[in-house]
Amino acid sequence: MSPSRCVYTLLAYALLPYALLHLLVRSRKQPAYLKHIGERFGFYSETPAKPVIWLHAVSVGETRAAQPLVKALRRTYPEHQILLTHMTPTGRETSERLFGDSILRCYLPYDFPQAVKRFLAHFKPVAGALMETEIWFNLIHLCKQANIPLYLVNARLSEKSAASYSRFRSLVSAGLNELTAIAAQTEGDAERLRSLGANAVQVTGNLKFDMVPPFFALELGRELRSSFGARPVFLAASTRAGEEEVVLQAVSSAGVPGLLSVIVPRHPQRFDEVAALLERRGIKFQRRSEESAVAADTRVVLGDSMGEMFAYYAACDVAFVGGSLLPLGGQNLLEACAMGKPVLIGPHTFNFAEAAELAVQAGAAQRVADAAGLGDTLKSLFADEAKRKAMGEAGREFCAKHQGATQKILNLIRVR
Repeated sequence: MSPSRCVYTLLAYALLPYALLHLLVRSRKQPAYLKHIGERFGFYSETPAKPVIWLHAVSVGETRAAQPLVKALRRTYPEHQILLTHMTPTGRETSERLFGDSILRCYLPYDFPQAVKRFLAHFKPVAGALMETEIWFNLIHLCKQANIPLYLVNARLSEKSAASYSRFRSLVSAGLNELTAIAAQTEGDAERLRSLGANAVQVTGNLKFDMVPPFFALELGRELRSSFGARPVFLAASTRAGEEEVVLQAVSSAGVPGLLSVIVPRHPQRFDEVAALLERRGIKFQRRSEESAVAADTRVVLGDSMGEMFAYYAACDVAFVGGSLLPLGGQNLLEACAMGKPVLIGPHTFNFAEAAELAVQAGAAQRVADAAGLGDTLKSLFADEAKRKAMGEAGREFCAKHQGATQKILNLIRVR
């Protein structure tokens, strides 16, 4: 073991008590964190009946992004079994909704050598792919040692993350070069990966452009819109802590008559927190989970459900994509664009820098600086149906123009 990976491994073992404490703390709001704990250490019960092609998608966003690639792999390699691994219960639940029993799923073990060896020995993958920025150095090395082709696909690396990784250049460079190949989303991502020492990097585009809204989501979107009634609908999607207050302030200042706001927090453990905020402010709201008709005097619907984001986009007139009003890097805006909705984003979109900038340039998205800017823009858009329609059409065209990443990645992956 190299000195740098030895230090990394010792640090991983030292952090184990904190990892277990994290599971315990998160389980207070999400009991699922205490399920399948053995899998996190490489112990599994289900044995595959076919050769395994393995994809790792840490949580919800990566799992949804993997959807077109999973479908393409199943179509191309029908004699193989797809295994999707996760690190969070919400990622696992998302794969259950998207793929049901058509694939295998489990947690990827923590990056301890013996745990990883048990994982690889149990599933014996013939090829593997890590989604986006999942770089686990023992996992990568042991796959290389076992002659398992391992790819980093839909790879993205922000300037902030690249700066952090550069402090451990020896470890990172060795890990990146033990990957079979890297498929980067953009040239900027590719350049940042190359600056860390990666060699086998090519630009294949963003899988999220290839995502197709499931039929059930469109059908559910129509049902939701019907339940909302004949009123304008604003969606605040994937909001993060602190943003709901800004959204409520903006909605109040916009003064759009009869406006119904739908707020969907990014993390399910915050559903009750946002409900408490609405109660404190005396705002009449209903939970989506109640599945009841939306009353005429309801001002906010709290989207406390999972796996329904496409449906929420289908049911709204204007969408704000969260994580961007505060310096959190933003969330995926491409689903809203693909659904033909006018998209609003804040100033902080470094996690999706190129996609956000291209969407703004295409006229599909508009940036707002703060609560006042969001309020003014909402007032303007809801008074201008023609502009809303033009932005929506620009979003569809923007997404169609950048499709094709799935096939490029499929061409890159070599299955033994």
